[in-house]
Amino acid sequence: MQTPELNWRVVLVRPRNPLNIGAAARAMANFGLQELMVVAPYEPVWQEVRSAVGAENVVRSARAVERLEDAIGDANLVVGTTAGTRRNLDRDLLPLTEFPAWLRARTSASRLRQAALLFGSEKTGLSSEAMSFCHVLVRIPTAPQCPSMNLGQAVAVCCYELARAGMVSTPPGTVKLRHSDAVNLQALEHALARLVNVLDEVGYLKPKSRNAQILKLRRLLLDLELTNYDVRVLGGILAQTQWKLNNP
Repeated sequence: MQTPELNWRVVLVRPRNPLNIGAAARAMANFGLQELMVVAPYEPVWQEVRSAVGAENVVRSARAVERLEDAIGDANLVVGTTAGTRRNLDRDLLPLTEFPAWLRARTSASRLRQAALLFGSEKTGLSSEAMSFCHVLVRIPTAPQCPSMNLGQAVAVCCYELARAGMVSTPPGTVKLRHSDAVNLQALEHALARLVNVLDEVGYLKPKSRNAQILKLRRLLLDLELTNYDVRVLGGILAQTQWKLNNP
């Protein structure tokens, strides 16, 4: 099965070093990725990012947003990067070199269009909540005695692997939603919110564990590899269920 070519967006979450942002933009340009988004950047740092030699277009078109959801809402594949050393993860990390094979094995691979590649801050990496939005977590196979990489270098390695595997759409195309496409994160979050409302009404979600349960529900919906049509059906079921609960 052929590895799909995707429109990739690199998302830097809370970066604090302008040199790292510039290096990331340069690496993207090197390997044919054009779309950069920055989530909640440290404002003085963001203002310092003026140019990156050879990647002026990437920097000029880069966008800053306040919430991660604003950066990945239209993506139907979200890939998180982590060394896995700072948190107790509830799932296995996939070596970056195995990612193309993992993607080819997914039943929804041919229905994917827009992908997002997430990198956490230099100091703390991706938070547990940020990782809950990811379909898969990948790690660069580094030496155990020095697992973490500089942000700009990590972006470069990941972009190289995506390009080497033939996974980068060139030039980036316009994403057109189809019923059979894998659902994007914005639609999935709407379905999750409706599901949470129903589960709150029936008393399934307990106050002490509510946040943890919601993260697990998000993971469950991601693992189901739902299409746009599937989510429309699920949304209709949940809407009718909620109406019936309120109108016994």
